[in-house]
Amino acid sequence: MKPTVARRRWLALFLALFALSQGALWLAYYGGGAKALVGDEQGYQARALGILAGGEWMQGTIWPPLQSLWLAALYALFGAHVWIAQLAQSALFIACAGLLRDFWRRFGGSVAAANGAAALFLLNPAIAAYAHWLWPETLHLSLLLAALCLLARQRVFAAGAAVGGAILAKSLLSVFWPAFLLALVPRGNPRQGPRLVAGFVLGLGLVTAPALWHGWREYGKPMIADSSIYNLWIGLTDRWRSDYVEDMGGVTLPEFLASGATPQQRNAIYLDKVRALVEERGGAPLLASQFGRQYFRLFSAKTPLVSQLPGPACAGHLSAYHTPPWLTRGLSVANDALHALILAAAAFGIAAWRRRPDRMFVLVALFAAYQLALFALIHVKARFLLPLLPFLCGFAASFLCASRERGDADAAIARTLPRLAIGAVLAVLLLFLAFAGPWLDGLCAG
Repeated sequence: MKPTVARRRWLALFLALFALSQGALWLAYYGGGAKALVGDEQGYQARALGILAGGEWMQGTIWPPLQSLWLAALYALFGAHVWIAQLAQSALFIACAGLLRDFWRRFGGSVAAANGAAALFLLNPAIAAYAHWLWPETLHLSLLLAALCLLARQRVFAAGAAVGGAILAKSLLSVFWPAFLLALVPRGNPRQGPRLVAGFVLGLGLVTAPALWHGWREYGKPMIADSSIYNLWIGLTDRWRSDYVEDMGGVTLPEFLASGATPQQRNAIYLDKVRALVEERGGAPLLASQFGRQYFRLFSAKTPLVSQLPGPACAGHLSAYHTPPWLTRGLSVANDALHALILAAAAFGIAAWRRRPDRMFVLVALFAAYQLALFALIHVKARFLLPLLPFLCGFAASFLCASRERGDADAAIARTLPRLAIGAVLAVLLLFLAFAGPWLDGLCAG
């Protein structure tokens, strides 16, 4: 078969599967009546409507402001309807796939692998569904990927602005952002370094300055949002390997907010509670229990999509969707299949990656290590895996494309026996973390 004909057939298959996936998700959201807003979705919606009504643009110190501002801007332009936000975020979701394709090509993957990474990202219903929800995940991810693509092109001011926007969407990068400066180490002329760093920091500073000034004026500290101690306390007191099982986050938050008049007072009170807990349980046993629970929650195949589909509450199902059994089953099967494929293939792709590490590789590796270290301690939900999923899709696609052995399809992959053995061990571990949590917890047993 000619390569052009084969590409057209692959494209036609992808478009058919993408249309099927999107149709199923829209039908799930609205077919049986609109899905109920869950958890923080309600808060983002309320704050956006409050901004439209003339309220403060910075409301509280737990949630960064960008998602509410984004929703308020969309509602002001097109009407206060959730579907308006869903259409805009669906465009961002598709843009994320384009950015992933561009980044993975520059990262060292082949054209086929870059296309495959974008396809895996777009076809996974658990990823696509984020565009339908009012959490800031899609907005944050689009800004993160844009920052990486801009850094690869040395567009430092725009990259800094994108990182600043990502921090305003989610606090995840508040501590990590200096690591982006590693990508600015000049290759030839060392005198370029200060100029590149200054441009990046200027872009980041201009975007975040209004929020930092608000924090300084209101609380005497240049802060955007600080939920770190609260999330640490919840993370240390979580009991189950699946999220939304007797979840205490929403119950504890009012207690946390009422514990002090300022963020500093609340953090001090709950930091004392954390110290008392560590002293009571012992540092080593407490850390061991965290490792035995947190990564099951992070890599769980019970993604936010599955968690919101109809199912037993004892297993962490919120039944926010009103889907018929056939659609519930279809989305669950597609979720599990794509989740397992991405994790397993990514494990082999990581183990078999043979390109010499460059600055972007080191940055991605540090980002992954930072997230894994952070989520060993703080409160974890399965949706927190999303920032790592584009890179997992990239490694997965590189490994899957390597089997074709055409052109440069496997240039980044070394399928030697030792590497494949390491990949197999890592794949088993990730799949165990993804699927074994409910079984280990004995959820709904009796």
